[in-house]
Amino acid sequence: MKHMNTSTEKTLARRATELGNSADPQALPELLELANSVSPLVRRLAASGLGKLAGIVSAAPAVEALHPLLSDGHPQVRQYTAKALGAYGAAARAVLPDLRDLYANPAERDYVKRSVLAAGKLIRAASDIADRAVVHCCQRCGVELAADEYVRSHKAFQRPFCDHCFDEVFLERRNYETKIELQKTIRAKDGSWVQSEGERLVCEALSAEGIRYRYDERFRILDGYAIRPDFYLPEFDVYIEYWGMDTADYKIGMLKKQQLYQQQGKRLISLYPADKPCMREILLDKLRRCR
Repeated sequence: MKHMNTSTEKTLARRATELGNSADPQALPELLELANSVSPLVRRLAASGLGKLAGIVSAAPAVEALHPLLSDGHPQVRQYTAKALGAYGAAARAVLPDLRDLYANPAERDYVKRSVLAAGKLIRAASDIADRAVVHCCQRCGVELAADEYVRSHKAFQRPFCDHCFDEVFLERRNYETKIELQKTIRAKDGSWVQSEGERLVCEALSAEGIRYRYDERFRILDGYAIRPDFYLPEFDVYIEYWGMDTADYKIGMLKKQQLYQQQGKRLISLYPADKPCMREILLDKLRRCR
């Protein structure tokens, strides 16, 4: 890991504070650069500075720079980033799934969770106000939606559907979920039912190390897509995908999914059938590199 000498760090920290207090839109480019500093102190103050410039600078680049910092390895950076994102209101609505996951993470610090909760409330309230002036149409048939149709479909699918299309999508989703559950025919030693021998080995490697995981849960939205990671490790905020097939369609889906993880700055461990003989060692080695 790179380090910064104390003198340089203090100089950049002061600069980040000055820029945040300047109320000058010209401060944005320099703050965006400081947000990528190797110093956690500088990143934290840059995030704070970006929050202070909300309403003064263009929201899109500021939110784009802040979003990855929600996964920063230092809790105070995550805390100040959440506060800053809250200041951008509806412009930061894309980060709400990440805020929810941070708040739900049992390993997260309480003071970070308080900032995350407050930011989420601000962003949702601002989004509600903005949405009242927007006409929403069904993604499938194009009909204009009533307010209750939009709320119902967005809550369930994060997509706008009229009631008729909602019912169709619900049935399609339920049939898909049933099909997936029926494919889980292999039982790991901890009792989890999975779809392949490779996934069984991953389960058993994690269980042997006492690492908590969630298997095949659709719980996070990335760039408008519902993602079902094979495994999610809440203590490490790391995703694991076991890429077990070799068909053309499967590989296309794999590349798209990998791209989504990369675009959103998520830490992903990829495992393959060739890893099965040494699955535990390979998995643990890749996990150590993610920390």
